[in-house]
Amino acid sequence: MTYLTTVADIQEIIADYSQAKTLWVDTEVADYDTKQARLSLIQVSDNSTNLTGDHVSILDVLDRPELIDEFINGIMFNPHIEKVFHNAKYDLQFLGKRKAENITCTLEMAQGIPYYLVSLPNFQLKTLAEQLCYFPTIDKSEQGGNWKQRPLTEKQLNYVAMDVVYTAQVHHRLLQISQQVNPNPEIEDINALMRRYREIENDWKCLDSEVNHIKDRLKAAMQVQNINEGSGFKLSTQTRNTKKVAFQELAKLTQHLDLELDLPITLTKSLQAELGNLLNQLPIEEKENTIYQLRVTKPDEDILF
Repeated sequence: MTYLTTVADIQEIIADYSQAKTLWVDTEVADYDTKQARLSLIQVSDNSTNLTGDHVSILDVLDRPELIDEFINGIMFNPHIEKVFHNAKYDLQFLGKRKAENITCTLEMAQGIPYYLVSLPNFQLKTLAEQLCYFPTIDKSEQGGNWKQRPLTEKQLNYVAMDVVYTAQVHHRLLQISQQVNPNPEIEDINALMRRYREIENDWKCLDSEVNHIKDRLKAAMQVQNINEGSGFKLSTQTRNTKKVAFQELAKLTQHLDLELDLPITLTKSLQAELGNLLNQLPIEEKENTIYQLRVTKPDEDILF
């Protein structure tokens, strides 16, 4: 990896990366568990084939807001560069927030893949890298390290460099799996899909029924026996307080207040019938949606087999 600490070196690498097509990025934050959290490091790679971290640049930006802004303006706001993070929502708190463009999140990618294709206990980067990309056991002891201390240790630098490597490899693996999830519907084998559905339908119904039954029994038993948690199950309660008011009453009130309620109201069929010809006096915005519903019927042996 290359550890950059001088302003000139960091500015130069930002300029180089501004020409890239895809960047794999990670960050480390000092005092991350306090209200004074601040960006300490930005780790970047534009080469996803290297598995040792040799092509990762580590930008030391602790207490250097001008360099962070330069990275945000030159990289994060650039729509032509794809920026790949794991758990991007966290990193974007420090790198452009909602204004950042062309962001890919490997956490969201993994969450969007059906469980039967990626049956993992969680979607942590360590888990994805080990079980999808077959990296040996990953040491994450530095994850909660002190990122405001200087100088940084060699172990810390190796750790942050490898996180970018893991992100890049997980990204490529998830792209491969995604092709199985979202194949081209124009060339899908419909009969094969129907056959597979019938093969697993009965097992699914039995398992789904048993799972729901067990959950209901567990909930009732834990409640009666006053047990809140155990073996991966947690019983919690939630109280919801819903406030409702007649729309006419709300409309009357807002007439006397400096309050704008520019909220669209869906005109149901019954409401349209009650309004009748009065509908012609309203500036109605009409939108037509086509909804496709798949109804499962008895199998047609001639078609399926």
